[in-house]
Amino acid sequence: MSVELLLLITGLLLGVSIVATRTSSRFGVPALLLFLTIGMLAGSEGPGGLEFGDYQLAQTVGVVALIFILFSGGLDTTWSAIRPVFAQGMLLANVGVLLSAMLLGGFAILLFGFDWKTGLLLGAIVSSTDAAAVFSVMRERGVNLKHNLEPLIELESGSNDPIAVFLTLGLVGLILTPASSLIDLVPSFILQMTLGAGGGWLCGFLMVMAINRIRLQQEGLYVVFSLALTLLCYGLVALLGGNGFLAVYLAGIIVGNRNIVHKRTILRFHDGVAWLMQITMFLSLGLLVFPSALIPVAPQGLLVALFLIFIARPISVAAVLIWFRRSLRELLMVSWAGLRGAVPIVLATFPLIAGVPDAIMIFNVIFFVVLVSVLLQGMSINWVAKWLGVNAERAEPSESQVYIPDVKLSSRMVEAIIPADSPFVDRSLIDIGLPRGVLVVQIQRGETPILPSGGTVLRADDHLLVLATPETIPILKQIYSNAKVRLVNAGALRQEV
Repeated sequence: MSVELLLLITGLLLGVSIVATRTSSRFGVPALLLFLTIGMLAGSEGPGGLEFGDYQLAQTVGVVALIFILFSGGLDTTWSAIRPVFAQGMLLANVGVLLSAMLLGGFAILLFGFDWKTGLLLGAIVSSTDAAAVFSVMRERGVNLKHNLEPLIELESGSNDPIAVFLTLGLVGLILTPASSLIDLVPSFILQMTLGAGGGWLCGFLMVMAINRIRLQQEGLYVVFSLALTLLCYGLVALLGGNGFLAVYLAGIIVGNRNIVHKRTILRFHDGVAWLMQITMFLSLGLLVFPSALIPVAPQGLLVALFLIFIARPISVAAVLIWFRRSLRELLMVSWAGLRGAVPIVLATFPLIAGVPDAIMIFNVIFFVVLVSVLLQGMSINWVAKWLGVNAERAEPSESQVYIPDVKLSSRMVEAIIPADSPFVDRSLIDIGLPRGVLVVQIQRGETPILPSGGTVLRADDHLLVLATPETIPILKQIYSNAKVRLVNAGALRQEV
């Protein structure tokens, strides 16, 4: 295939997928299901007739896509929202996944006659909820849950992939090396989670520091820099033996909850990247599957999906959250929101590539389960939330993670001069720690007026025009006093109509 034809097909598939999102919003069909369908139609057994059977490439695409989807999910996660449910989310993401894997593994042993390792492998692959599916479906379906359910569900979906990846790889190793034991996986799991969590927190703070201090000339370079830092975070933690997926998600939470230069641009860029990664991942996985291979496993796949949705998931959710005095309505909502997406399909490629017996059947069953989950749960999640009485009207969309100064009509204008001996000299505005109710609206540098941003670096003899709320004036004066900044005027702000 020529490069020109490859680019034409790629552009066509991306364009059709994006246009298909209009159908998603109009008819209530989850966009992720449409992406999968488009990939299947473009595949070798569809009208497109594209031959694609490279499981290794599909796995690589899935891993890279998941890195950026998790990082973007972390950026959109407000720490103040998830803090009250942090313990619940972490237990659900780990203990809940383990219980789901065990329950579904036992069912697979009875249904398919697998040995315990293969049965547990199938359960582990499809045990975690999918961050891409949950983030996407809940937003496009207008779900706005009460009682801190939404941050709980999103925290769980963003942080439960690491244990699913670990269990899948560990069980693949157990199957291929019969002499090993399940107990041997415990130290490795503890090490991966510890390094992943610690590395993620450290990477997050280092990313904030790097973005704020690099002082690039072009705004567009900041988003490219954030891409590089995300890949560095995953690669470094993974090479050290930690879980890179957990690391990038935690790093995203830290970056998203701190003030950084060009934050609005970076957040919007990563939101676009996350959509591109979702489309690419679902298209490639749709190309990978043969629809004719799904028909023979449809009855078993449907049974597995129904067992997962109506038995394994509710039991695991209840076993974890019942201790936090959650109501039955809340437990049912969390259970129903456990969508499966591309992650289980990506994980199903690991036993295929490793040569595990029955791997192709497991892959087809998992693919069918994902289709049922996205179709059944994705299309009905808004209706179920309203039926259970846990959905609220969604407020107008807001960028809560973007710094917006608290400027009011009562704000006052303050003029100040930066002396040569001030510690503010050669520091950017974002680094000097101004209160939220303070906004630097202009800097006069000699004869040149400057409209400042967070990355603007202060120089000696700069004249600052600052807008401050009355309650922040004393704080601002104290900050300026400590930094040897001379106040020139603090007159009332007048507005002419």
